[in-house]
Amino acid sequence: MEKTTIQLNVGTLEKLKMLKKYERETYDEIVCNLVDDALEESLTDKEILEIQEALEEVKKGQVYSIEEVAKELGVLLK
Repeated sequence: MEKTTIQLNVGTLEKLKMLKKYERETYDEIVCNLVDDALEESLTDKEILEIQEALEEVKKGQVYSIEEVAKELGVLLK
């Protein structure tokens, strides 16, 4: 595998050290895990569009009260 050198601030290096799951885990493994996690948590274009549509509905007042939702779901509120 071809390798490269990257520059990190000392503070960043310390943060990476804290993320080690085991003593001999490499920084490459740590960075790969972080990238994988970030990619998994990314929203799809469809999800972003649905969120934008929902926000527009809220701005227009097209919302349900908690009482209406509870009634529809058959939940009793205290």
